[in-house]
Formats: sequence, structure tokens, C-alpha cells
Amino acid sequence: MSASPLTAERLFDQWFAPLYPRGADLAELRSTDANPANNPSITAQLDEAAEVFARLAGELLGEGAPTLDYSDASVHRLGRLLTKERRDAWLAPADASGEPPAIVRLVTHGALYVGACIVKNHGGAWQARRPLWESLVRLDSSAGTGDLAVFHWWLKALSDDEIGRDRLGARYRTNVEVPTFDATALAPLAPPDRRLPRLTKVRYDLLYKHLRAHLPELRDVGEDFPSPERFEDYGFQWLDFKLVGDGRMLLMYGAAESGLHLIWMDAGGFVKSAYYPADKFPAPIVEAGKDDKIRVIVSIQNKAVTHEMLWWGV
Repeated sequence: MSASPLTAERLFDQWFAPLYPRGADLAELRSTDANPANNPSITAQLDEAAEVFARLAGELLGEGAPTLDYSDASVHRLGRLLTKERRDAWLAPADASGEPPAIVRLVTHGALYVGACIVKNHGGAWQARRPLWESLVRLDSSAGTGDLAVFHWWLKALSDDEIGRDRLGARYRTNVEVPTFDATALAPLAPPDRRLPRLTKVRYDLLYKHLRAHLPELRDVGEDFPSPERFEDYGFQWLDFKLVGDGRMLLMYGAAESGLHLIWMDAGGFVKSAYYPADKFPAPIVEAGKDDKIRVIVSIQNKAVTHEMLWWGV
């Protein structure tokens, strides 16, 4: 008989719920401001807990521990290291030292580290809660104002449904980087009138050579670009390329077995991706208009569907 899936709820109930006051109303706890007077000492506690994470990550991840410099890139490096093998090791019961289990130390401090990255890099503001790891980060962006529950991102990313899929990094990109992205600040990548030919035989190595030949300004595809194995799994039939935003970004797109993949890249490499389900025929159409908008036209069950977004993918 197989064990029940380790959901985010089970992870919380088994490892974290015992740390809360007996009989606590979680909804009330999560909505109550633990720092109504804006006491700087409480904010300092949040920052100190984030600092502790650097030591914990080195201890628990060993040689694979990422550089934790509070950059957005550090969150993505961290997210890629949340594997099932590591998670299962962290679930081992605590030893006789009295230290909390590894999973508890990692997640409670890790949540505050990621929250601190949002505060430092994107103008977020702490919304303190008790216990501190339940604290939210309020973020104003083009998508509006939201209170980000980073602790819960960690629980979901470590569940059986998401483990090993870098969902922590994906949530950070979706909820933080994309809404606060200032596309107008990007330096031009290449002249906007340059035309890049279609790549008809798609392999990772051939794509690299294609970009080197036709877009030498793009020196690297970036840490977050799909791995060679994942790239091959897409099963691209072809790849097309458009310079958008007056040459600030490269939009790469191609039809796969069941839809259309789009990948945006700037001078630093991979920025984001999108996927739209589509029929195999007719071929999808991608238009980059002079109004700074991209239109994606696909067929779904023989009906034309149009998706419209700004040139940087919002």
C-alpha cells in the first residue's frame, strides 16, 4: 500500500502546526498585524532571521548551496535545489541536540530570506505576523497591491505535486519580477530591423549556433533557460525569432506537439516563457505590432483564438 501524497497541508500539519499556540485560530493569526506601531526592532528580527538562512542553506545543502546575495537570481538558484531527495532528507526527525527538524529550520528562515529579497529589490514592505515566518510582504506593482505569503510558497514547492519543478522560482517570477518589471529600462539588444531566419531543425546545440551566427550580442542564454533535456522534450517543429521593444528583447517562439511556446530573452538571457495550447493545424501566428503589443493567434478545436500582450509578455 503506497503512502499518501505529501501535500502542502500535510507538510504544515505534521511539521509546523505543533509550533503554534494550542488552539490558535490560524485565520486570525494570519490577518493580525504583529507590528501596528512599526517598531523597528520587529523589522530587525525579520532581517536577522533572513540572515540566518545563509548559514542554514550552507549547512543543509552542502557544496551545492547557492550564493545568497539577496538577488533575484539567488531565489531562482535556490528553487532549483529543492529536490525530492533533499526534501526527504530534511524530513528526518530532529536529533537529541534540541534543534528543530531541518525542514522547519530551512522553511521558516527561507521564507524570510525570500521575503527580504522582495523588500530589498522591489520595494516590498513587511507585514509582520506571529510567528514571524507567517509574515507577508506587501508589494505595489503594475498588477496592483498584493500581500505575498512566502511561507506558503515554500510549503507548496516542497509538496509532492511540485517538488523538483522549481515552483518557488516560478512563483517569485510570476508574483514579483513580472509585475515590477520595467521594460523601458532595458538596454537595446540589437537593431530592431534585424531579421533572424527560422530554425527549421531544432536542437539545443543548433539553436546555440543559430543565435551565435545571427544575434552575437546575446552572449548567453542565461541560468534559467530550459536545460538541454527539457528543451528537447518540447519537441519543437520549428523556431522563429522577433526583436521586440525597439530591439530590447528577443521573442523566440515555436510550435510543438500540442501548442505554441514563447520565450523572451534580453541581453542577460532568459527572462520568461509562456505556453498556449493549440491544434496542430493551422500553424499559429505571432504578430509584433507597432503599438508595442504582441498578438498570438492559435486554433483551438478549429476556432481561432487571439491572445494579446505587451511586448515584454505582460
